[in-house]
Amino acid sequence: MDETLGARFAEVARGDARIYFMDARENERVYSHAELFERARRAAGGLAARGISPGDRVAIVAGTGPAFFDALFGALLAGAVAVPLYPPVRLGRLQEYHARTAAALNAARVRLVLADARARRVLGRAIALAGRPLACVSIAELGAEPLAPREVDPDELALVQFSSGTTHAPKPVALSHRQLLANVRAIADAIFDAYPETEAFRHVAVSWLPLYHDMGLVGGVFTSLFHGRDLALIPPELFIARPALWLRAISRHRATISPAPNFAYALCADRIRDEELEGVDLSSWKVAMNGAEPVTPAALERFVARFSRNGLAREALTPVYGLAEAALAVTFCALREPFGVRHFDARALSEQRRAVRVERGQPIVSLGRPLAGFAVEISDDRGGRLADGELGRVRVRGPSLMQGYDGLPDETRRVLVDGWLDTGDIGFLCDGQLHLCGRAKDLVVLRGRNFAPQDFEHAIDDLPALRTGCSAAVSAPAEDGSGEELWIFAERARGASLEDGAFADAVIRRVLERTGIRAARVIPLAPGCLPRTSSGKIRRAETLRAYRSGALEKPAAVSRPRLALEMLRSEWALRRAPH
Repeated sequence: MDETLGARFAEVARGDARIYFMDARENERVYSHAELFERARRAAGGLAARGISPGDRVAIVAGTGPAFFDALFGALLAGAVAVPLYPPVRLGRLQEYHARTAAALNAARVRLVLADARARRVLGRAIALAGRPLACVSIAELGAEPLAPREVDPDELALVQFSSGTTHAPKPVALSHRQLLANVRAIADAIFDAYPETEAFRHVAVSWLPLYHDMGLVGGVFTSLFHGRDLALIPPELFIARPALWLRAISRHRATISPAPNFAYALCADRIRDEELEGVDLSSWKVAMNGAEPVTPAALERFVARFSRNGLAREALTPVYGLAEAALAVTFCALREPFGVRHFDARALSEQRRAVRVERGQPIVSLGRPLAGFAVEISDDRGGRLADGELGRVRVRGPSLMQGYDGLPDETRRVLVDGWLDTGDIGFLCDGQLHLCGRAKDLVVLRGRNFAPQDFEHAIDDLPALRTGCSAAVSAPAEDGSGEELWIFAERARGASLEDGAFADAVIRRVLERTGIRAARVIPLAPGCLPRTSSGKIRRAETLRAYRSGALEKPAAVSRPRLALEMLRSEWALRRAPH
């Protein structure tokens, strides 16, 4: 079907579906698709009045709210290429934020930056660092005469979506209208086939995921919006502060679909209090997708055990696999069935690179089979296809694979070969179902054996003195030159009473008990020290590099005077930046 994102939005705007934007008090602003479409047309008119032509790159820096929709769909209706970037959330790391944002602006060859009021106050230094002619316009100032959607070819570039950058600098993923809509249709087809709609049953989605991230934008916004379904949105910072808001919204809206990464399920099981669940009914939740990071059996089991009393069905938990380079989704576990956990011989995985099933061994969650139109295979380092049960590099093929890394032809040729994308992940197929063992560049190599870093990290997640999900396992050269050894960086929980030495000993004991490997070194850290990607994933290699260079520091304290000074610097930088 020859269709564009703008044309699809125009079509669904004729329906009666709505989007709900929730605030910290659980109040909601409600907009129909028709209202959002008209707002986007006015924003498109404002962009046209500022000289934006089809194919120009427009960056959007905004939190979860109507302004993000104005800017994103205004750019698309104007025929421009949308470049969503993450807003400055971690105010204690603004210097790092400015450097990474400037790099992204240059990598995507952005011509204009659109920002909401909050982001624009501190964005100036990032724009100045980019060192290129860039105007930064407040989204609220975009209103103009509505623009009729410009016609563009479905194979033209629609979106530059940055990869997460867990093992390298984030790369600009170039996606066309056709590629994005292909993924949106594949996701919806899988869900609607398993749970057909009737007059009495319609799908409703809830999402707290960041709108600049592929899972939040493609899996949340595009999939719901372009199929004319209601969607409730929660700012991610509110979810982190009060995870119960997510489950309360699912209950209130009788939502059927809501995705999240693995850490979110663990966070809810650990942090939500019983009194926050009064009246919460999760029986409507049919598809609780879990992806974007390694899926752990412990997190799934804890979530089901904690919330089954609220009507959550075990079969709702749906492990999935995807990546920005494929627009988003590649595999789904079977819907309407409980998630699958298989046990494998850990030594065979690490030494023989083979998946040998055993009754008691290393548990790995199945990520299911490819969506319709997609294929997954495992290859060796030379590109040769491996058999079922052999460990190697995960390669995928399908209708939504990126055009390439924007402006990086050599990187594109390295990962895209004969229609197959080398994902950089290590895994295997068992009965045709995908199982992951980690990222190739993150593997911990000890005495010739390969280990996934999350095996060590998840072993200590339930230590009371540790911030849940805030550790990084890496291999580092031993000082005596005897090879690689295991180091673990671990953030202490706020208020933890253990001294550093006792904390390190507790980590070493727990890792040894659960993995059989002794960590040579544990580096206790203050909360917030670990470097993260824009989507919140820990950057392990960067952690080790920063530690060795003495740059692994806790975020600077954010005070009102410091923030006011930063805003003044930003305004000054915006005035001096070339336009």
